[in-house]
Amino acid sequence: MENAKILIVDDEPSIVKMLQMVLRKEGFNQVYTAGNCKEALEAISAHGADIVLLDVMLPDGSGFDLCPKIRAYGSPHILFLTAKASDLDVLTGFAMGGDDYVTKPFNPLEIAARIKARLRRTGLGGVPAETEPVVAGRVWDYGRFVLDETAGELRVLGRPVQCPALVFSLLLYFCKHPGIVFSKSQLYEAVWGIDGIGEDNTVMVHIRRIRERIEEDPSHPKLLVTVRGLGYKLVKENA
Repeated sequence: MENAKILIVDDEPSIVKMLQMVLRKEGFNQVYTAGNCKEALEAISAHGADIVLLDVMLPDGSGFDLCPKIRAYGSPHILFLTAKASDLDVLTGFAMGGDDYVTKPFNPLEIAARIKARLRRTGLGGVPAETEPVVAGRVWDYGRFVLDETAGELRVLGRPVQCPALVFSLLLYFCKHPGIVFSKSQLYEAVWGIDGIGEDNTVMVHIRRIRERIEEDPSHPKLLVTVRGLGYKLVKENA
């Protein structure tokens, strides 16, 4: 974990100090900070980042607007820290390129747990990635779409479709367990890597992002369907 680079972007000194203290106690030695958008871009340009903890309301702009600018410097995992928790705010955060969000006030140990889970699952920052035995031919064909795990590619009606990492991972999880109903908390724990209690919005947004890619009509899905009161499952169309 000592190789993982973490950038904290927040203008509240008490929050920054608390996160720095906890993250260093948890073994993260490369923790950088910025108090506004300008400083954040300077820091990530100078040091890079594997994880960015990004406040939404900053003195010189919005974290939502800053998010795509950070993406120009690479592909860090961006976790929004925000007091704004409405559905619209959450949707905006993910639409701008965020990967996850936590509402204020929060437990800094939860942030550390989320960071560790992300690093374990991706191998970022020198942390060995969680792996499974390699199996040839990991291609899932659902007719309308094909997911190629080895190539990391989603094709819809024969054409490659851009798919962010967490959207791909969630769809891959469904493909590996066809016809099985999963609750939102089960999906969050499986894909994001930690207890998913209270993370309904995160999962719902990513379900929508999958449907926008694979469904003919995302508002009336036939592949990734909702099982009322239980969760979601992936099925063959007309199955």
